[in-house]
Amino acid sequence: MYSHAIKTMARTFKMKDSGSISKDTRLFLVPTPIGNLEDMTLRAIRILKEVDLILAEDTRTSGRLLNHFGIDTPMQSYHMHNEHRRVDSILDRLQSGDRIALISDAGTPGISDPGFLLARACIEKKIELECLPGPTAFVPALVNSGFPCDRFVFEGFLPVKKGRQTRLEVLSQETRTLILYESPHKLVKTLAQICEFFGEDRMISVSRELTKLYEETLRGTVKELKEHFEIQAPKGEIVIVIKGNPKKI
Repeated sequence: MYSHAIKTMARTFKMKDSGSISKDTRLFLVPTPIGNLEDMTLRAIRILKEVDLILAEDTRTSGRLLNHFGIDTPMQSYHMHNEHRRVDSILDRLQSGDRIALISDAGTPGISDPGFLLARACIEKKIELECLPGPTAFVPALVNSGFPCDRFVFEGFLPVKKGRQTRLEVLSQETRTLILYESPHKLVKTLAQICEFFGEDRMISVSRELTKLYEETLRGTVKELKEHFEIQAPKGEIVIVIKGNPKKI
């Protein structure tokens, strides 16, 4: 039954199964697991094996992942502190015919991780690029929240200092479901600020350690979850999902 379904899918979508990547594509943005290694796709593994170079946010972290899957492609560091300096040299390699993959420590490159600058530069230089579908933390957190998923706003990390309160005030009026990333040591402070600007009765969910052994999603009012995490300090990467403002702007 399953083999028949796969054959049907291949005919319908003209699925590539030749084992080789497109000759035209030069840059691949390749998502990597956010916690569970079983979320690494077969296509991602194949492309990482076939490209000439892998750009990694942290070569030590990515090295462990690549070793696990038997990938020995050369790596080069590419992160927020050096991406501006590296773009031109990477473009030179791409234009000379090299095929390069960009990965982050976890998730999809460009989603609150390096990737945007290089993707934009490739588009400006008419260099073919392709982003593979794959893991990213905010999608399961959004679905787990139970809030409407048909329209939502992904904000990533809030400004650290300048403009933070102004941004929160604007976002408090957003009628669509809102998604934020936060670090565990800042979570309680951020929830307190959400209480202040959104109201303590606004419904939210907080997901942490997604796809990992201690994955957890808590749901309730901002006040309830703030009080919970004041007692029980959170661990792991955090995704906050906030129900939209029911009032019309």
